[in-house]
Amino acid sequence: MTAHPASAGAIVRQLFHHAWPILIAQLLSMAMMIADTLIAGRYGTLDLAGVAIGSSFYISVVMLLGGILQAVAPTVAHHVGAGRHAEIGPALQQGFWLAAMLALPGVAMLLAPAPLLALAQVPADVAALAGDYLAATAAGLPALLFYRAFYAFNNAVGRPRALMAISAIVTSIHLPLAWALTNGAAGLPELGGAGCGVSTAIINWLALGCGLAYLARNPAYRQYRIFSGWQAPHPGELGKLLRLGGPMGLSTFIDISSFTLIAILVARLGVETVAGHRVISNFTGVIYMLPLALSIATMVLVGQAVGANDPARARLTARLGMGLAGGLAVLLGILLWLLREPLVTLSTTDPAVQAVALGLVLYLCFYQGFDGLQTVAAHALRGYKVTLLPMLLHTFCFWGIGLSGGYWLSFHAPWRAGAPSVAGFWEGCVLATLAATLLFGALLRRVAKERL
Repeated sequence: MTAHPASAGAIVRQLFHHAWPILIAQLLSMAMMIADTLIAGRYGTLDLAGVAIGSSFYISVVMLLGGILQAVAPTVAHHVGAGRHAEIGPALQQGFWLAAMLALPGVAMLLAPAPLLALAQVPADVAALAGDYLAATAAGLPALLFYRAFYAFNNAVGRPRALMAISAIVTSIHLPLAWALTNGAAGLPELGGAGCGVSTAIINWLALGCGLAYLARNPAYRQYRIFSGWQAPHPGELGKLLRLGGPMGLSTFIDISSFTLIAILVARLGVETVAGHRVISNFTGVIYMLPLALSIATMVLVGQAVGANDPARARLTARLGMGLAGGLAVLLGILLWLLREPLVTLSTTDPAVQAVALGLVLYLCFYQGFDGLQTVAAHALRGYKVTLLPMLLHTFCFWGIGLSGGYWLSFHAPWRAGAPSVAGFWEGCVLATLAATLLFGALLRRVAKERL
C-alpha cells in the first residue's frame, strides 16, 4: 500500500464516495421492512405473524433471484474499466432478459408457499395470512427483479446516488400507503397484513418506473444506447450471467437461510431466549449494512480496475477495502461493547430478555467484525468474476460450521452439561465467519497475485 500513497488516497475517497449512497439506500429499504412489522403488529397479532412469516419467505426468494442478477455489476464494471462503452448497454439488456426469465419461477414460488408453510408447521390461520401477503408481493416481483438489474448496472457505472434518491421516494410513499391499505384509511380497502404486501408490490413498480425514467432522461447514459438497438436474448451472454450470478445468489441464500434456520432451532429454548436472540439478530442486520455498502463499492472498483487491465490497482483496491473493513470492525466492536446496556435496554424492557441479550453481546462484537471482513473479501472476488469456489466455501462455513456446528455447541457440547444454550449458535456463527474470513482472504490474495 505504501508504494502508491497517492493512488491509495484516491481509491479510499472513491470507496467512500461510492459506499455512502448505497448505505443510505439499504437503510431506507430496511426501514420499509421494519415499518411493515410495526404496521401489521398494531393491526393485530395474527396479521403480524402472517407478515413476519410471509416476509421471511419473500426475502429469501428475492435474495436468491436478485443475487443472481447482481452478476450485471461485475460484468458492466469490466466493460467500464476497459472503455467498451458499446457493450455496456447490451449487458444491461441481457440482464433485463434474465430478470424476465427468473420472474416466472419466482412468482410461482410466492404463489405456492403452502408446502413449505406446512413443513414448518405454521398454524392454519397464520399460514392463510402469510399466503395472502405473498400473493400480493408476487404481483411486484417482476418489477423488483428488473430493478435489481438496474441497481447492479447503476453501481457498476459509478452512479449510486440515483439509487439513494429512488429509495427515498419509494420509502416515503410506502409508509403511508401500507398503513392506509392495512387499516382501510383514505378510502382504500382494509386488507390487514396483506395491505403491506400490496403496498410493496406497488412501490416495486414505482421504483422500476423511476429507474427506467432515469436511464432514459439522463444524458450520461446516452452513450450506452440502452433503449436503442434492443437485442434479443443471447444464450451465450445469458449463460455467462448465470454462471457468474448463480453462485452469488446461492451464497446470499445460504447466508439468510442459515440465520432463519437458527431462529427456528432457538425456538426450542423458550420465549425469553428467542426474544433475546432476536434483539441481537436485529443489531446484526443494521450493522451489516455498513460493510455491505463498502463491499459493493469494493467490488465495483476492483471490477473496473480488472477491466482496465490494471491488476496492481485491483489488488490495491481489494487490500484497501479489507483494511477499511477491519478498521470499521474494531470501531463498531468497541462501541457495541461500551454501549451494550443502553442499546439492549432500548430494545426491550423485560429483565429476562435483557439478560439473554447482554450475554450475547460479546459474540456480536466478534461476529460483526469477521462478517464484515468476509463480506468485503467475497465481493472483491466477485470483482475478479470469481464466484463458484467462494459459494462452496460459503456453504461449508455457514451451513457446516455455523448451522451444524452451532447446533452441536448449543445442544450436545459436553461442557453444557445437558443445559442447551443459545450461546452455542453464536459461537458457531463466530467460528463460521472467522473461517470464511481466513478462506476468502487467502483466496483473494492468490487470485490477486495470479492476475499481476
